[in-house]
Amino acid sequence: MKKELSRRKALKAMGWLTAASALPASALSNIIEKEYIPDYLENYIRPKKPVTCITLGAGNRGNVYGNYAAKFPEDLNVVGVAEPIPIRRERYSTKHNISADKQFVTWEDVFRQPKFADAVLITTPDHLHYGPAMKALEMGYDLLLEKPIAQSWQECNDILQQAKKYNRIVAVCHVLRYSPYYKKVKEVIDSGVLGDLVSVQHFEPIQHVHMSHSFVRGIWRREEDSNPIILAKSCHDMDMLRWWIGRNCLQIGSFGSLKLFKEANAPEGAPARCTDGCPIEKDCPYSALKIYYRNRTWLHHFDLPEKDPERGEAILKNLKEGQYGRCVYRCDNDVADHQVCIMDFDDQITATFNMEAFTHYHGRRTRIMGTMGDIVGDEQDLLVTNFRNGEVEKWNVKENAEVGSGHGGGDWGLVRDWIMAVDQQNPDLLTSTLDASMESHLMAFQAERSRKGEGIVKVEV
Repeated sequence: MKKELSRRKALKAMGWLTAASALPASALSNIIEKEYIPDYLENYIRPKKPVTCITLGAGNRGNVYGNYAAKFPEDLNVVGVAEPIPIRRERYSTKHNISADKQFVTWEDVFRQPKFADAVLITTPDHLHYGPAMKALEMGYDLLLEKPIAQSWQECNDILQQAKKYNRIVAVCHVLRYSPYYKKVKEVIDSGVLGDLVSVQHFEPIQHVHMSHSFVRGIWRREEDSNPIILAKSCHDMDMLRWWIGRNCLQIGSFGSLKLFKEANAPEGAPARCTDGCPIEKDCPYSALKIYYRNRTWLHHFDLPEKDPERGEAILKNLKEGQYGRCVYRCDNDVADHQVCIMDFDDQITATFNMEAFTHYHGRRTRIMGTMGDIVGDEQDLLVTNFRNGEVEKWNVKENAEVGSGHGGGDWGLVRDWIMAVDQQNPDLLTSTLDASMESHLMAFQAERSRKGEGIVKVEV
C-alpha cells in the first residue's frame, strides 16, 4: 500500500479508523485503501494457448486493441485483417506477422473464407458494425465489438438475438468499466458507505479541439454516417450511469443543439479551407494549420510517413485536399455540440448528464450523492465524504493504480477480460456484455428522440 503509515496512525489517533470500524466490513476505509495492481494482470488467468482473432478495421481502435497482442503474443494472436486503406493494412499486417492470404480489403472478404480464428474484433466505422457482427456470429466467431453496438435500437436487438441464437460471447467496448478509477467509484457505491443512492451529476467535457477534430471535421460528424453524438461519444457515459446506479432508467428528457459549427457563424471572408488564406487563421482556435501542421497534434487519423520532412508535406497535402483541412464553419456536420439529459431511475434516483464541446480540458467530472455520504471525482482524484463522522478520504489513480493503457487502463483491462471469457467460454468474466450494454444504448436513443422534440420519453427494454 502506498499511503504513509504515519497518516494511518494519525487517523487512528483521531478516532476515525475506530469510528469507521463500526460500519459494515466493506465501509469507507477498506474501500479507499485497496490498491490496484496493473489492469492487465489483476485476477488474470492466462489461456493455455493464444486466443486467435481477426481485426476488421485497422485504424486507431483496431491498433489500440491489437497492441495488446503485440505485447502479449502468448495470450492473443491476430491472424487476419480487413482494411480498405492499403497503408493501414500493410502496417497492421507487418506488426502482427499476418500472412498475405489473410489480408483482406473489406469485411465481406473475410467471411468468404471458412472460419479461421476464435474471434473477430470489429473496429470498423459505426455504420459498418451491424453487417460484420451479424455474419461473424452466424459463422461461430466470438466478438469484441467497438461501441456503439449499431446505428438503431432494432439493429442492436438483432445482434443480441443473433448472439443468443448461436451462443456466442460478445464484449462491447465500454472500456471505462475496466479502468481502476471507474471500478473504484462502483466499488464505493456498492459498499453502502454512501447510504442509499439519491442522485448523480455527470459531466463530459469533450474539449473544443477534440470536438472540431472528431465531430465537425471527422468521421463522427454526421448522424447518418455514424450516430448522434449522445451515442457515438457519450454512450460511455450512459453506460457508466446505468452501471453505477444499478437500477432501471424509467424516463429521460434531453435538450441540446448544434450552436456554433455551422456556416451562418463563419467569419467574414473565411474560405472553405484553412490553407486558402483565411484572414483570421492565426487567431482561430480551430485553425487546421495550427492544430495539425504547426502543433502536430491530433494526427492519429492521418496516415503519415514515418520521418520528417515527409510527414510535414503529407500533413499539408491532407489539409489542402482531405477532410481535416476544412473550415469548421463550412463542413457538412450535423451532430450537436452541447447536450443535457435528465433521467429518472427506479427507487427515486435521479441523474443528470451534460456533454459539452466548449471546454479547454478533458476528463469527466462526477458528483454522486447518497443519504450518508457523497463522492466528487474527476478521473484522477476521488473524494469520498462520510456524513457519519465528517471524514473525507482521497483516492488518487497515480498513487493507487498502475494504468498501463488508454482510457485510464480500461482499453487493455477490457481485452484481458475478453480473452479469459473467450478462452473459458464464460461471459460472466465480462462486465460489458451485450446484454449489459443494451439499456444504456436505449437510454441514448431515447435521449436523442427527446432532444428532437418528443419531450420526456419512457425507457422500456
